[in-house]
Amino acid sequence: MSATDDERHGRAPGGPGDGTPGGGRVPEGGDTARAGRTAEKKGTPDGGTPDDGAPDGGAAALAAARRERAVRAAVEQGLIGPADPVVGLLDVAGIRASAAGLRAAFEEVTAPGTPVLHAFAVKAASLVPVLRLLADEGLGCEVASPGELALARAAGVPASHTVLDSPAKSVEELREALSLGIAVNADNPQELARVDTLVGGPGATPSAPVGLRINPQVGGGTIEALSTATATSKFGVALRDEGARDWVVRAFLDRPWLTRLHTHTGSQGVPLDLMAAGVRAAYELAEEINTAAGRQQIDTLDIGGGLPVNFASDEESPTHREYALALRDAVPGLFDGRYGLVTEFGRSLLAKHGTVLARVEYAKTAGDRPIAVTHAGAQLATRTVFAPGSWPIRVTAFDPKGRPKSGPCVDQDVAGPCCFAGDLVAQKRPLPLFEAGDLAALLDTGAYYFSNHFAYNSLPRPAVHGFSTDPGAPGGVRFALVRPAQSVEEIVAESGGAQRDALTR
Repeated sequence: MSATDDERHGRAPGGPGDGTPGGGRVPEGGDTARAGRTAEKKGTPDGGTPDDGAPDGGAAALAAARRERAVRAAVEQGLIGPADPVVGLLDVAGIRASAAGLRAAFEEVTAPGTPVLHAFAVKAASLVPVLRLLADEGLGCEVASPGELALARAAGVPASHTVLDSPAKSVEELREALSLGIAVNADNPQELARVDTLVGGPGATPSAPVGLRINPQVGGGTIEALSTATATSKFGVALRDEGARDWVVRAFLDRPWLTRLHTHTGSQGVPLDLMAAGVRAAYELAEEINTAAGRQQIDTLDIGGGLPVNFASDEESPTHREYALALRDAVPGLFDGRYGLVTEFGRSLLAKHGTVLARVEYAKTAGDRPIAVTHAGAQLATRTVFAPGSWPIRVTAFDPKGRPKSGPCVDQDVAGPCCFAGDLVAQKRPLPLFEAGDLAALLDTGAYYFSNHFAYNSLPRPAVHGFSTDPGAPGGVRFALVRPAQSVEEIVAESGGAQRDALTR
């Protein structure tokens, strides 16, 4: 079966009744996002097939080779140099392969015809061309703010492929989402009461799918700040609190239009078995509610995302396939076709396919410790700088022409440009000794590093380019500008430049 043009570009066909909001139990995207996406798709790595998680290392080796070729081509084509000392690079083929691997992983475990929407977590890479690329691969968007919704819409992602999650939605956010037909997951009883008012009361029927987020309270991972299913997490209805489960059941029974249940346990540092336990808790609750209702009221389970990423090597581990198989073992009823599914992966789709390339401005020593002072620090690798134990980063060394450096490894610090002593992306890291003019490559930076810019010292956001293998391009690599570098004029403008005299009048 071949994909239609609408399917290839992430558009949902038709209107209500064919899987779009208000048309029954099919979640946005449904089968249209699954149809016709075969290995012939143009974005497979170097003409190969999408990586399905096979542990042969082949996909990782191909990705590493593409990255090295792109670094050298970036130098040759002038993307980085003395005037442009830092740049972001995104591997288009790698992103396509990860999206294909995600789709294949869930197709393997779900019953034929099960509607599945993979909604990319926009916060992981809030770049319109990236969202458009993922839409071309059949993915939708999970948004958590008006800004993220605007980005999804700018990328051409239809409402039927969009899910709104946030613990602090305003009335206007809710009104806009519901009016557009975007699926909404209410976070708490007060928010659900707001939805009641907006749709005309519990007996009315909203024009968009509505769900309720629950916190299964199954525990946290190794990074406390990212653990969303602890006893005191701010997200969702705390299911194990006294009276909470009974309230949730009654909330659904009082609202026949409340048809979705949402949970999100995964994140970096959370093991697969804990992620599966959170999903199992939501599934069991859905079964309880449907039994109490005497019908299939809950027709869709949004199981969130949060698959951890391996930051120690080029291997993608764990894979989406490993997680899907773990879910099949832990919650077999999830995939029998009775429930449509929504996922919200972000980091696991993008992290491995991004590189920050930074020029070494100076090479110095302090206390006999070599220090490479670069243009990439806390403004890009914010989490790494402030919590290096939780967010280690791999760094590789290239010479000024973009060729991998050789020579004996020396313990050295790799520092950023921010004016505080702790602005270090690596400490005592054994690497070929950096010299001024060399290039430091920060690997696995495809997710969050280009969307969570820290404007310390008014440092500009760097340009981001996507790259693809192209024998006809210089160096065999074709670059596409994803986001231009932020100009000094833009920094002044967003810092109140037009209001210079506002406080002195």
